[in-house]
Amino acid sequence: MPLQKPWRDLTRETVAAAPDRPGIYELGDGSGTVLAVDHGVLRDELKTALAYNDGDRVRWTETHTMAQARDLAAEHRERLE
Repeated sequence: MPLQKPWRDLTRETVAAAPDRPGIYELGDGSGTVLAVDHGVLRDELKTALAYNDGDRVRWTETHTMAQARDLAAEHRERLE
């Protein structure tokens, strides 16, 4: 099941608006196909994704802890396989 959040264009403005907290994120292409699911401190992770042009769009969900983010990301990755 995809994250129940709207897609946002992966831009500098989006990265600047991302929380500086742990979470899970999905990177997608222009048509909304999920390319990757990962976790970490959201703003830091999205800075890297933008620098490496890893996707066109992004959506995320914050979590309370890094462990919670890791577990949730693992669940979401399973559905992509």
